[in-house]
Amino acid sequence: MYRNALLGGAAAIALAFGAAPALSQETLNLTVAAGHPEVFLWVKHLKETFVPTVDAELAKTGKVKINWTQGYGGTIVKLGSEVDAFQQGIIDVGQMSGVFNPATMGLLNLTYAMPFGPPDARGVTAAVEKALTETEGALAKLEEATGVVYIGGGIAIDDYNIASTKELSKIADMNGVKIGGAGPNLAWLAGTGAVGVQGSYVSFYNDIKTGVYDGNIGWMTANVPAKLYEVAPNWNQTHFGAMYIGGMGVSKQIWDTFSDETKAAFKTAAATYTKAYFDEQEARYEAAKKTLVESGGKIVEFDPAERSAWIKALPNPTAAWAKAAEARGEPAKKVLEAYRDNLKASGFTFERDYLAE
Repeated sequence: MYRNALLGGAAAIALAFGAAPALSQETLNLTVAAGHPEVFLWVKHLKETFVPTVDAELAKTGKVKINWTQGYGGTIVKLGSEVDAFQQGIIDVGQMSGVFNPATMGLLNLTYAMPFGPPDARGVTAAVEKALTETEGALAKLEEATGVVYIGGGIAIDDYNIASTKELSKIADMNGVKIGGAGPNLAWLAGTGAVGVQGSYVSFYNDIKTGVYDGNIGWMTANVPAKLYEVAPNWNQTHFGAMYIGGMGVSKQIWDTFSDETKAAFKTAAATYTKAYFDEQEARYEAAKKTLVESGGKIVEFDPAERSAWIKALPNPTAAWAKAAEARGEPAKKVLEAYRDNLKASGFTFERDYLAE
């Protein structure tokens, strides 16, 4: 009888509490946004890869669920105001890019300070992230300046070149030509006679069409989807190299509230995001090149000897950048040295060693 009563009591307890989950599920309300639209691969995979992967990882235990608010193409955050949006709590998750946030994320512009590098975007990213994570104080300083935690998810743009209304195959061809570009890459034009004008893919097409400038510094997998070959049909292969543009970030205030499991899910998603981005970028490159030519565009190879003369005469692009970064307290020189050495270890040596000057 005692045993039956005991079992009955246990059953009653199970009936009373068994209906509720063993652990309640935590719901996080997070906003992820980008200034660029989804036509750009890094935004496309933010929506199609990063967010779904975070959800899938968290669903494995069901302890945490995220209620996402997503906004791309400037609907929540305007291009260049990402840091302010993080700091004001407008966004919780997004991409950390120094190109349009140089004052606070300038350390991430290191490859722009070392142009005419390798065209391998995947390899450039690996070399950069290794330099950032292994250089003492680099990511800590970035976090301090922005209030954003870098969680990986680094990406780079395929080989930068110049699209223009006229063919450019030698330095003399560039004299007086107005070229649009983001701030960091306009310095690459110094000494060529070309005139750099601040711009972005948000405005390139219309600005070239209306004559604000005669072309743009850009990359194949963005120029072709944007149909810039319609207004600037000449793809002049100056081979500035692939450029790292940043990685994924989470507001530190939010990150510090995450469980270890949630942090791990975000980092897994960041790594998955990087792979998906490069897989599609590499698949798109040759297809974009084919579309360019079939649509009336022309591939123009910049003369190798002229390119070497350009590299040699270019005012050192690393010196001023490093000086400004060091003034902000960032270990810029050490990061640059690590990046250069990482590339050398993988088989690429810069034609000019900017850091040795």
